[in-house]
Amino acid sequence: MIVLDGSRKSGSGTIVRTAAALAVLRGEALRIFNVRARRGNPGLRPQHLRALEAVAEVTGSRLEGATVGAREFTLIPSGRIRGGAFAWDIGTAGSTTMMAQTLLPVAAFAEGPGRFHLQGGLFQDFAPSVFHLKHALLPLLDRMGVAASVETLRPGYVPRGGGSICLEVRPAAGPLRPLALAGAGRVVRVWGIALASHLRERRVSDRMARRCADRLAAAGLEARIEPVDDRSAAQPGAALAVFAETDAGCILGADRAGAPGRPSEAIADQVARALLEDLSTGATVDRYLADQVVVYAAMADGDSEWVVPAVTDHVETVCWLVEELLGAGVDIEGRRLRIRGVAHQRP
Repeated sequence: MIVLDGSRKSGSGTIVRTAAALAVLRGEALRIFNVRARRGNPGLRPQHLRALEAVAEVTGSRLEGATVGAREFTLIPSGRIRGGAFAWDIGTAGSTTMMAQTLLPVAAFAEGPGRFHLQGGLFQDFAPSVFHLKHALLPLLDRMGVAASVETLRPGYVPRGGGSICLEVRPAAGPLRPLALAGAGRVVRVWGIALASHLRERRVSDRMARRCADRLAAAGLEARIEPVDDRSAAQPGAALAVFAETDAGCILGADRAGAPGRPSEAIADQVARALLEDLSTGATVDRYLADQVVVYAAMADGDSEWVVPAVTDHVETVCWLVEELLGAGVDIEGRRLRIRGVAHQRP
């Protein structure tokens, strides 16, 4: 049995989600104690619990001790990863994107294609949006051999949630390919999406798009940002995402959710600032991708390399987990990461 202290490194839900995925891929039992010990509300929250339950259902695993607030749980895999259609509702505005990222590496090595209908929040602080998942992470994973797509069925915001996405994953044909992003290159395209639900009369989507484009133009980047007005969400809300693509094949993104009392212009300023900050470091991935691609690189057949904007506690946490659980090699030199993959294959 793999036993992990959840208070180590970031002490966050990253340990729960990543370790659960890696444990079922290895086919070994997992016990985590001190779950989310470094968070203000330690223990499993609804979004973490639902992600664990989803992994357990797809893999036929046994989940013991996992309840909302639990600080310790055990996951016992069956050794099988099923394809098929599945549906889960987080029941809160918890991140469907983070839940999708828990399922992705598991579904990539399933017996057949998977289709996952997830309900909850799509846009919130402290989690990358579904826009980032679709337009930044999935294109990089496609290069590595993970064939996946995600569609937004209905936006969902804090506090009511009610959003819906559909994630489809086709199993990898063999070991994943390594990711080579050694140099940043020159920015050749900047574009984005400014989404607002039930806020058309206040011109929120237009204001976010125009302000962000102006901020980026002042830094020498011409951006095309599409305003989108939605009427299907359960409540008013907004989200802005912008992406920069380079001639070296890099994709960097930044996003921000709306919130009561948060002006459209403040959202736009924050998104533009985050993208420009990451680009200014010479990074080849953005601050979210920095740790999101580690698991896939660790499973790849060969050496992967990329440059991060900063070595955060999330980067350190995921690197620690792939070393401990997969035996992957990790080398961090300044802001450059090199991962020696283990050529993982479906049993």
